[in-house]
Amino acid sequence: MKKIEKTYAMAVRIAMWSGPRNISTALMRSWGSRSDCHVTDEPLYAHYLLATGLDHPGREATLARHETDWRRVVSWLTGPVPDGKTIWYQKHMAHHLLPDVGRDWLDELTHAFLIRDPREMLLSLAEFLPDIRVEDTGLPQQVELFRRRRARGDEPAVVDSRDVLLAPEPTLRALCARLGVPFDRAMLRWEPGLRETDGAWAPYWYAKVEQTTTFGRYEPKEEPLPERLRPVYDACLPLYEELAQAKICPDV
Repeated sequence: MKKIEKTYAMAVRIAMWSGPRNISTALMRSWGSRSDCHVTDEPLYAHYLLATGLDHPGREATLARHETDWRRVVSWLTGPVPDGKTIWYQKHMAHHLLPDVGRDWLDELTHAFLIRDPREMLLSLAEFLPDIRVEDTGLPQQVELFRRRRARGDEPAVVDSRDVLLAPEPTLRALCARLGVPFDRAMLRWEPGLRETDGAWAPYWYAKVEQTTTFGRYEPKEEPLPERLRPVYDACLPLYEELAQAKICPDV
């Protein structure tokens, strides 16, 4: 019991808030490669699907396997770190933080934000969702959380997915330094395939990352943005720019 209590007291619970199609799963793979880290995949997704009624790929499997009561979820996320680890990396989609989900529990976590140029993100997301709303991008929720942390005197870490792909080690070193944990070179490589820690939706969403063993090359999307996505992009851009002003700039 004493060992568990010591680990719990020393633990760092990292809430990484991302939007969809932001290399968030690859970054979860990176953190999951550390021997001192437990990872959790989108713990509020089942509640989000139940509350919104949205028909996402893997909906039924997600509802059957994962906890749908957000109160139970956040009680777990703020409790003892699983497996006696000292770091708990929690991969969150920011848009899963619905208005009905309380906010007080957030003060018990260390927060970081993963962002991506909204034009590239929308082009990628359109491959999965035919109708995209601003709130589906997670950017309004990211900005809400970012402002909340700053109002409490924090300077949360913001990383751009482009920087992670262009300079993985410098960016991860800078991220770890901001989060107060040592960098581990194990974060640069991982085994291919799915994981027990992956959500039930993994077979529907993780086909590309399932084949990876490291971060891929940055490849800009050159295709034009469809006109139907232009209003969404116009609403997303100032939100992205607000976060981008605070992003970590790694030494390369």
